[in-house]
Amino acid sequence: MLSCLEKQGVDLVFGLPGGAVIPLYDRLKNFELKHILMRHEQGAVHAADGYARATGKVGVCFATSGPGAANMMTGLGTAAMDSIPLVMISGQVARSLLGKDSFQEAYVTGMSDAVTKNSVMVTDAKQIPQVIADAFLIASSGRPGPVLVDIPKDVFQQNVENINLDAEPRERYRRKLKNSVITREQIRKVRFMLNEAKKPLIIIGGGVNTTDSVRKNILQVVRTLDVPISQTLMANGVIPDDDPHFVGMVGMHGTTDGNYAIQNCDLLLAVGMRFDDRVTSDTKRFSTKSKKIHVDIDSSEIGKNVQVDLPIVGDAEEFFELLANDCEDETLDHSAWRQEIADHYRPLRHGDAKTLPPMELYGVINDAIDENTIVVTDVGQHQMWAALFLHPKGPRRFITSGGLGTMGYGLPAAIGAQFGKRKDKVFLITGDGSFQMNLQELCIIKEFNVPVKILLMNNGYLGMVRQWQEMFNNANYAATTLDVGPDWEKLAAAYDIPYHCIEHLDDAKEKLPALLNSDGPEFIDCRINKFSNVYPMIPAGSSLDEIVGEFEDEA
Repeated sequence: MLSCLEKQGVDLVFGLPGGAVIPLYDRLKNFELKHILMRHEQGAVHAADGYARATGKVGVCFATSGPGAANMMTGLGTAAMDSIPLVMISGQVARSLLGKDSFQEAYVTGMSDAVTKNSVMVTDAKQIPQVIADAFLIASSGRPGPVLVDIPKDVFQQNVENINLDAEPRERYRRKLKNSVITREQIRKVRFMLNEAKKPLIIIGGGVNTTDSVRKNILQVVRTLDVPISQTLMANGVIPDDDPHFVGMVGMHGTTDGNYAIQNCDLLLAVGMRFDDRVTSDTKRFSTKSKKIHVDIDSSEIGKNVQVDLPIVGDAEEFFELLANDCEDETLDHSAWRQEIADHYRPLRHGDAKTLPPMELYGVINDAIDENTIVVTDVGQHQMWAALFLHPKGPRRFITSGGLGTMGYGLPAAIGAQFGKRKDKVFLITGDGSFQMNLQELCIIKEFNVPVKILLMNNGYLGMVRQWQEMFNNANYAATTLDVGPDWEKLAAAYDIPYHCIEHLDDAKEKLPALLNSDGPEFIDCRINKFSNVYPMIPAGSSLDEIVGEFEDEA
């Protein structure tokens, strides 16, 4: 097993041992492969996920049988929803004990079917090279995703001879996962529709946020054809925030100008995104004035939520490369349309410097972001503020749980990202609710002096739920207060992490620049207002026209 992983280029694994995988861990000392002992299996799979997102490689994690593997399921679901390539190796009880409700037995392959691209049990050690070769191809090809390989303990202990470690993926997987070819005719149709449109708009999603090279071609298309461009949460960082064609994030917490553009364009070119409910809200009232082109590597996504006029199954990077090459010699002018969009931008109110208003706080954090900074978030209000007010400088530099919305994702994912990109700065934006779900992984920060900068948005609430309760449930704050929590300073001290408390905007401006550029880990407790809300906002199920917020022009 370990030889096969090394042949796949694996140099780092996150995991937690147990009885069923003791034979595997017993052989680790014979290999160069580095193992990071996480403190919970969910932390291990999230760390592998963060590593994969930051590096573009396949993340790998180990777990033992029963509860060990079961604890991985949320992380596999997180990776599956966001199309992240992972290979999880789980131990299993010996073959003679299968089906007998043996100690720490669980039907792991069945349990994981809904949250993986493929799930397989190895019943003979001679199968391992083939299964691992297949697993890495499946995880990384087509629409990426997680793969689970379950191995009974006695299979780990088999004696095998004359085994071929250089197995190639099976032909049936090669054929099935081969990318669809985007034709010249399809590109010609796209160009024709773009040329005919008076108010075109491009929207990109997570399927575009996979390689560094894609940005060049996207920007060439946008600037040559003078087309405004928007993004989903998962594409943050692909487009420079200061590009005049960029109208920001769209959807439930999208910008006013971005959502106006969606609702009033006459052509919508959507690439590498799923038309999920957080983007479309009410699909019957979503972008009703536009013809739609949908480009996605997964054919099952096309037409699933929104009917389109031109479906194209293929790789997003290839699509933009072909389109960029095709429009090199032509320029268009949509300045009137872009000005119309800009006229519908509504700035949010500014906060009081005597407190710690989120928009202004995030502005200070954003000033510390450079080309070598990775932003990782947990899930909640702090995540949406990060998406709106933080602007990473390239693809794969904004890491968050988008589709599943997994609280507790942030800390282990940030650790994985930092191990994957050791020379980069990693900022973790988390909340006092999310952080408590996997804070045991602070042990890894301490053990390896991982220089993650932890920015805790501390408001004493499960903030996003509290905001919904305020807006839609008559401020009945049922089970959302976090008044009783840890003493964060003592918690940081317990793990030898420097602690800092930020209570006012002036404090942030004075202290944060140095802290965010330090060489080691920092724990920064940001005491934001308990009742700060995320705006703009589209209430669930409403039209993107029905935007709610606290805007300057309403002050």
